[in-house]
Amino acid sequence: MEITIPSGLTQFPVLFLLLIFLFHPISAVASTQELLKGFTATPDSSISSFQPLLSDSLGNYSLGFLRVDRTQLALAIIHVPSQEQLWIAGKSPLARWSSQTRLSFNGSLVISDSHTGVLWSSYTDGYRVRLSNTSNLLIETMGDTSLILWQSFDSPYNTLMENQIFTSAMTLVSSNGLYSMKLGPDFIGFYVNFIDNSDPGHLYYQHNPMEAKARVLKDHGPIQAMLSPDGFLGMYQNGSTPVDVQPFSTFQQPGTGSRRLRLEPDGNLIGYYWTRSSWVVDFKQISDLCDLPSSCGPYGLCQPGKGCSCVDNRTAYSSGGCGTSGGDFCGKKYGVLRRTGVELSNKEIMAYTIMSSLEKCELMCEEKCTCWGAVYSNTSGFCYTIDYPIQTVVEVLDVTKAGYFKVRVGAGKDNKVVGLWVGLGVLCGLVLLLGGVFLYKRERRGVKGYVEEEGVNGGVGPYKNLGSESFKSIELSER
Repeated sequence: MEITIPSGLTQFPVLFLLLIFLFHPISAVASTQELLKGFTATPDSSISSFQPLLSDSLGNYSLGFLRVDRTQLALAIIHVPSQEQLWIAGKSPLARWSSQTRLSFNGSLVISDSHTGVLWSSYTDGYRVRLSNTSNLLIETMGDTSLILWQSFDSPYNTLMENQIFTSAMTLVSSNGLYSMKLGPDFIGFYVNFIDNSDPGHLYYQHNPMEAKARVLKDHGPIQAMLSPDGFLGMYQNGSTPVDVQPFSTFQQPGTGSRRLRLEPDGNLIGYYWTRSSWVVDFKQISDLCDLPSSCGPYGLCQPGKGCSCVDNRTAYSSGGCGTSGGDFCGKKYGVLRRTGVELSNKEIMAYTIMSSLEKCELMCEEKCTCWGAVYSNTSGFCYTIDYPIQTVVEVLDVTKAGYFKVRVGAGKDNKVVGLWVGLGVLCGLVLLLGGVFLYKRERRGVKGYVEEEGVNGGVGPYKNLGSESFKSIELSER
């Protein structure tokens, strides 16, 4: 909207500023502090990142349309100073960034599309929507003592905020969808889902309470976790005394900064502290890189204190790993890769079978087409089978620990075949070119002149000088 203000009005500063406040273009994207029944909003095509719709009273947090991959839309809560995403409504499918997409509040907060219908709803009958100063989105009833009908803190995405209670009914999910955090009966569990439709996935890390001041008791209700403003992640069971405390670097240090926990795309739970200008890392659930489930990617070898390489010692390591993962080996050909001095980082929480030999451990995996590999210890006889795509294994100095890994056949075969045909094509072209040159010279000077120039006596001429160096190059190209 473009407003023309007569020059005479600038002589009255108060009136001039009031008009600027009412009609300046920024008011088109300014957000309010509550949404009432009848509210509707559609995405603005001119917005490239975030379109605010609702803010808390301090202006630290905002609810609005977040543009995803240019064409999609997520209803999200962000931390305004850093633009960090804290929550989104639903996981999938995302709405389109289109004038056909609409957010409305008619008692329920609803995202809908004129083509696909309702994409997400709070399913409530409330009076207003507001955003608390802790980033909690609330749908409340009418009245001075309004009741909370729904809150975003009950449906977290990948982040936990201060004083947000995390229960066994909730799940944190990393932004790439691979990793999740859930509460067990007496532990915090971290799961990875490398296979589609395997819920909750494979347990790769487990934190059990220290129980220094209180104990987890059976039949006393489920446990809960909460991020305390004092700087720790606490685990509770029916009381204010925690059964476990994981302190952060800023534990009990005075300050006005806020805190948050986020399950990262690498599977680690990281704590952050806001310093009024930036988020700084304050806590790491998994401190050792080699304890992360896929720190070095598929068929990667994590070397403590050194970094990543490949299990086969021949493939050049890249950030994407050292091989192909996914699927199973049922009805498919595969090769076998063996290596000593390796183990699994999460063997303490993995099931195992006692076997009398490495060969029997390998055979058990070989006979099961959904088994990707096995790791065996000669000293203990423990055989750990891996029923998910091979990821990162850890290098150890103990050579009595050995790994057996199935590898897909043909991952690089097609490229080799293509390369072979390309090489043959080049070779044939070179032969034809040399033949053409030979015939051209023969026609111009005759066979005798050609032979004399090459310094060859005898009819076999050119073929007589093919020395050993040429054959060496051919042998190398075949390897």
